[in-house]
Amino acid sequence: MPPASTPQPSAGEESGTRLLPDDALQSCTVVANNTMNRERGLHGVNSYTRELGFDPLDHLSARSASPSWLDLCSGEGRALRAAAARLPASAVLTGVDLVGPLDPAPRPPGLELVTASVTDWEAPRAYDLITCVHGLHYLGDQLRMLTRAASWLAPDGLLAAHFDPDSVRRPDGRPASRPVLAALRAAGFTYDPRHHRLTLRGPQTVRLPFRYAGADPAAGPNYTGQPAVASYYTPLNG
Repeated sequence: MPPASTPQPSAGEESGTRLLPDDALQSCTVVANNTMNRERGLHGVNSYTRELGFDPLDHLSARSASPSWLDLCSGEGRALRAAAARLPASAVLTGVDLVGPLDPAPRPPGLELVTASVTDWEAPRAYDLITCVHGLHYLGDQLRMLTRAASWLAPDGLLAAHFDPDSVRRPDGRPASRPVLAALRAAGFTYDPRHHRLTLRGPQTVRLPFRYAGADPAAGPNYTGQPAVASYYTPLNG
């Protein structure tokens, strides 16, 4: 019998899929992805500008004299580094990643790269821009992350994150994409199905009618072609 301190998977209510709680999920190789955003820069073919459909610098440059950007699941933080070189010295740029940056290169002023789980980390301030480029695919409670990030936006701030509706399921294994997307839209999010992007403007207190049941790190590849996590939710309204 394993020690009591060892996180154990919980069984899905009806599907029989063994689901992991988030503390155990973080040790899985699918989640502790040390290639996530390692090479992705600010501009170019493999870039944040291409993946997000807009140039983060354009959004930030239109803000105050001290623009702020929070990048969740930031990897090496190359896009943040590039932005720091072109924004005012007073800009605040924060990257949070479970693995963290592997490159020991000095960080420019105003840039903080935090090695931590984004599911536990708390934002110390509001941000003009919050991004999560293909990062939700590796989180368990994706909806909680979205609701937390929504509350961290500055007035007229922008949240942009990739989201795969096929990754959210009911406890019996059936898709939960329709009720989840409906709830997100009702809360103010906009979803672009062609590019799998969720966006939200301005800070929101978001409450979604779902209870998180756990996650399956063996769900297989998602639309990106890479192995991803499936998140299971119980609808609170039946």
